[in-house]
Amino acid sequence: MLTQTMTNRGTSHQQPARAVRPVSPVVSQPLTGQIELMGATMPFGRNAEIYGENERAEYLYKVISGSVRTYKVLNDGRRQIGAFYLPGDLFGLEIGSEHTFSAEAITDCKVLVIKRSALVALAAHDHDVAHKLWTMTAGELQRAQSHIMLLIKTAQERVAGFLLEMSARASAGNEVELPMSRQDIADYLGLTIETVSRTLTQLENAATIAVPSSRRIVLRNRGALSRLNS
Repeated sequence: MLTQTMTNRGTSHQQPARAVRPVSPVVSQPLTGQIELMGATMPFGRNAEIYGENERAEYLYKVISGSVRTYKVLNDGRRQIGAFYLPGDLFGLEIGSEHTFSAEAITDCKVLVIKRSALVALAAHDHDVAHKLWTMTAGELQRAQSHIMLLIKTAQERVAGFLLEMSARASAGNEVELPMSRQDIADYLGLTIETVSRTLTQLENAATIAVPSSRRIVLRNRGALSRLNS
């Protein structure tokens, strides 16, 4: 869909109109200077598609504001979320020519969209840019490996690891504001929404966390969470 949008608009700055520590978060090195000048910021509404699975991977993306999820719908209709991306995170980097996941805006967000071919051409002549691309690729691999390890743990271990991950990425002390829903968390952790809710209640009853609201979690005993996640 991005290719079609770029073609329809007909200028060099055209962009698509369609609209993620204990578990290693996807926190990329900032793209600065000439790299960011190569892209344009686009708004996407809540739940809007940014790109679809199997679409050509012609762009790289950076979250400016809001949050994004990548996901795949399995043959039986279940959804598996691959990652959550927060402000400053880069996503859409693929080894092949097509996207292996779809990407959607969780909340209203702004995303910097960069032409992949232009970035690769720049990296061929700029060592610093090539190094950043390598670091981004390594970070995505580390994230995928951490997510795989998370999915073989118990429900309490998965939820504890997720809360610690989000806390580390938010850098807001022991309070975590979650932009994603309970269903999103369940689909990321490979659990049912009932299991996620029950596990949060168990952790709250054990005074490990407090849940002032559905989207706000307070880590009351970080040590206990870390022991669960070890």
